[in-house]
This record gives sequence, structure tokens and C-alpha cells, in this order.
Amino acid sequence: MEQRDILSLNLEELTQAVVAMGQPRYRATQLYQWLHVKKVTDFSEMLDLPAVFREQLRVEFCLKRLFIARRLESCMDNTVKYLYGLSDGQYVETVLMSYQHGWRLCISTQVGCKMGCQFCASTIAGYVRNLTPAEMLLQIDETERDAGVKISGIVLMGIGEPLDNYDNVIRFLDLLSDSKGRQMSLRHVTLSTCGIVPRIRELADRKSGLTLAVSLHNPSDAGRSAVMPINRRYPLAELMEACRYYFSVTGRRVTYEYAVMQGENDSEADAKALAALLRGQQAHVNLIPVNSVRERSYHATRAAAQEFMHRLERCGVHATVRRTLGSDIEAACGQLRHEANGAQT
Repeated sequence: MEQRDILSLNLEELTQAVVAMGQPRYRATQLYQWLHVKKVTDFSEMLDLPAVFREQLRVEFCLKRLFIARRLESCMDNTVKYLYGLSDGQYVETVLMSYQHGWRLCISTQVGCKMGCQFCASTIAGYVRNLTPAEMLLQIDETERDAGVKISGIVLMGIGEPLDNYDNVIRFLDLLSDSKGRQMSLRHVTLSTCGIVPRIRELADRKSGLTLAVSLHNPSDAGRSAVMPINRRYPLAELMEACRYYFSVTGRRVTYEYAVMQGENDSEADAKALAALLRGQQAHVNLIPVNSVRERSYHATRAAAQEFMHRLERCGVHATVRRTLGSDIEAACGQLRHEANGAQT
């Protein structure tokens, strides 16, 4: 019999399973608390459950762990980058970041990525599979255990496209925010997408309160399609309409991520085109000097990103240059996994 992944079950599903095992319904709430509040790593630790029931759980369910394959700690700030090994031998990356208001964790949602963005290391090693809700939750749990901190905010901006793993990501968000479990407000969650338009609209209709970050990276269809294949399916006009819909339904301002690539998308004309594209929106542009990847020729300095910010400001666009964290440990996602996969071949 194949064991079920218990950490991915919601309370209703857990209650059904517990009752089917001949246990009273309240045992499900106890079990759920052990999993999502106390975050134990073994059924034997659930001491207020009968021993017979704990043995039933051990037989029917699996309680997985991630293991730390590599851990890089920045000498410049408190950023820590983890390469986590999964139970099937695959790897994902997670980045712990310190801010004045608390600790934020950037997590992965897939093993690899299908989107094919030309400047991104995550896509080079190829797509393997979606992460389960449990594997997303475990990135939080294992990091909190290792670092000895409490995570106060989550960013779905690691390896993978969250909206390409929509059902599992939504289940993860539901488990993360459940009032009977982890109780994290989704206002402390940012989801980054390259622009899967139908899923943006579905996400808006859920009115969850999370922040939507859209990876834009070029203000023209031709320029964006050259570096982001998703634009050929959902061009900028459709994407902007979906983003306006998101704001109208949720009241939450959309953040636009813009990787500055010197000589590619940072001219005065690009600034004016971006301003025209975003006109009428309560939008914020987050500028990021593109991360250097060995297999790609794109590059940018922080000074170049700041100069583009000034160009945008002159056009009336509110923009900031993202604070650089963990630059000495290559904290942008995809690079460690790519190295690990190369070491295996």
C-alpha cells in the first residue's frame, strides 16, 4: 500500500481519514496541531495520541523531511541560502532573508521550471516536477529548525513558476493561513509570476489578500517575447488587463519586477514605454540588477539599475531598486541546483 503524504492534507481530509481508521473526530484536530503548529517530525512524538493510533498513522501515512545538501551563509548580511534535498533525490533552493520587520523566506514551488526565461538560472537545469504542498511547507519548517528563527513572511519567488503549479500552491496557501493551524496572514505572502493570465484572474477571484508580483522585464511585446517565451502566449495587453482586474477585485497593488539588463531594457525609450504601459495603474516597479549566470551574457550593475530608476521617476513611475541580499553567496535561485545536478552527471 502506498503511503499518503499527511502534511499535504487539510483538516477536513484528515478528519475523514481519522474516522475511517476508527478514531473519534477530535483526534484529527489533535493530529493537525501536531503537524502544523508543533511541527513534529515523527508520529512517535505525538504523545497525547494512543500508541495504537500512532502505529496506524505510521503504516498508512508518510511524514517526510528535507535534508540540507548545502548551506551558504552570507558574510555581508544575515542571508542564508539552502540547497534542500528531496526524498526522490531532486533539489530545490530556499533563501532566508533578514529585514527590519522580521525574517522572510523565499521558497521554491517546482523542481526546475518550464518557462524558459533567458536570463534565469532556474530554467537551465530543466523542469522535473511540481512540488507538493508538504514540500513547500517543509522549506519553512526545516529552515526555522536550522536557523532558530520564526518566519514572518513568505515569498514564492524561488525555483519554478507558482501559477504553473496552481492547485498545489493554493493548497499550500490554505494550509499556511488556516486559523486552526499555522495562522499566517496571506498579507505577508508575495507570489511572483511570469504572467499566466488565466491563473492571475483565478487568484484575484479568491481575494486572499496576498501580494502579486509580476515579472515584466521589458515594456514591449517584441523585447519581452525574446527573453520570456510566456509573452508569446499571453502578450502584454492581456497581461496588463489581468493585472488591472487583480487590483479591481482585491484592492491590492500589483508589484512589477523588472530585471535591469544593461543595453537591453534600460534606455530612455524603455523607461518611456514602461511608463506608458503602466499608466493609470497604482503600480510599483521593483528594479533588480540582473544576476550574472555563466551560460548567459546578460549583466547589470546596481548603478545601472539606479540610473534606470531615475529615468522612470522622470516619467512619473514609482520605482525602487531592490535591496541586494546575499550577493556573496549567489542568493538568486537556480544556481546551486544547477551545480548539484552537474555534479551528479
